[in-house]
Amino acid sequence: MAAGTLYTYPENWRAFKAQIAAQYSGARLKIASASPAFTFGQTNRSPAFLSNFPLGKVPAYQGDDGFCLFESNAIAHYLSNDALRGSTPQASAQVLQWVSFADSEIIPPASAWVFPTLGIMQFNKQATEQAKEEVKRVLAVLNQHLNTRTFLVGERVSLADITVVCSLLWLYKQVLEPAFRQPYPNVSRWFLTCVNQPQFKAVLGEVKLCEKMAQFDAKKFAEMQPKKDAPAKKEKAGKEGGKQQQQQPQQEKKEKKKEEKKAAPAEEEMDECEAVLASEPKAKDPFAHLPKSSFVMDEFKRKYSNEDTLTVALPYFWDHFDREGFSIWYAEYRFPEELTMSFMSCNLITGMFQRLDKLRKNAFASVILFGANNDSCISGIWVFRGQELAFTLSEDWQIDYESYTWRKLDVDSEECKTMVKEYFAWEGDFKHVGKPFNQGKIFK
Repeated sequence: MAAGTLYTYPENWRAFKAQIAAQYSGARLKIASASPAFTFGQTNRSPAFLSNFPLGKVPAYQGDDGFCLFESNAIAHYLSNDALRGSTPQASAQVLQWVSFADSEIIPPASAWVFPTLGIMQFNKQATEQAKEEVKRVLAVLNQHLNTRTFLVGERVSLADITVVCSLLWLYKQVLEPAFRQPYPNVSRWFLTCVNQPQFKAVLGEVKLCEKMAQFDAKKFAEMQPKKDAPAKKEKAGKEGGKQQQQQPQQEKKEKKKEEKKAAPAEEEMDECEAVLASEPKAKDPFAHLPKSSFVMDEFKRKYSNEDTLTVALPYFWDHFDREGFSIWYAEYRFPEELTMSFMSCNLITGMFQRLDKLRKNAFASVILFGANNDSCISGIWVFRGQELAFTLSEDWQIDYESYTWRKLDVDSEECKTMVKEYFAWEGDFKHVGKPFNQGKIFK
């Protein structure tokens, strides 16, 4: 079974394909989309990253065995199982057919229509109207195909469904209002069936369909364009001033041109989706009110990821832990009776982690599934910046935390030290649980 790391920026629909495929196949996939593991625009331009991924684009996959892949369709294919890829030569070819269909028939018109509404592309009426007609043609093809089918290939979700859904995602969220999608009921039925599967929801969350078609916003477009320095006002000058301007050293002009050339590639490397991410205003740091801490969370995470847990990472943790600046919490899932299959229970954990992506810089957690199918429970140890539960600091972090009970631990107690050791190392008696270890997930 594949195991590795997917490098991407948050909310990248191309990366969603690989993430959903991994949910179905059980591939162990770590998502690197935030510092220190990955900083878009920096990490992907570093020599180490470019040595594995020459284009410097994301998503990019690196297996725990060193195997590297770029291009989202190839990554999703690799992380799939035989059922997703097509279990017969015919089914496999049909899956490939729809993957190609998404790239060649859906993405171009979808981009031409949606991107202007997001402010990342100039509006062109003729191009937009043409894109709408092409989208109608695509939806008509899908609607006819799905007239007697639940899924695109066979009787179960395949990589064809995953890829086409992800390609249609922004259309359904941004511009396909009820009146526009009304002639294509089979497509909407299929789309909603897919996005409401647990494996899709673990990655996409709740998908809200467009209620009113988004339009081009000239003001938003202007705000998202790179700001240029205003040209200096010309001042009147006599002959002497004119001579001085004419005698400006040619070397300065050459250096200025070189600087401009060096700056250009940074914009050229980003595609439209990456550009909108880079253009988003910086959100206020929910932890800005806290004093600076001596405990460097990123350094501990590096120790935990690269060194032995018991002999290196844990001693480092306790030697450097800031009791005033951080707190340790025990969390337990409140509804164990609702847990059924183990892979679905793990989806709950990874889904929560993905929705807390922007909390990673100031938190660390080890969450474990105990027991077996239809007889399991979930609990974990969380380390947060500050002395209060971090989830209340941001509305974006409050989706899942109420499904857990939370208890702040006394960092000097033997109970805390034992639980930190067992949960961080994934080994021990776990006497408070009463069920055997099944598998664990790390939030870092």
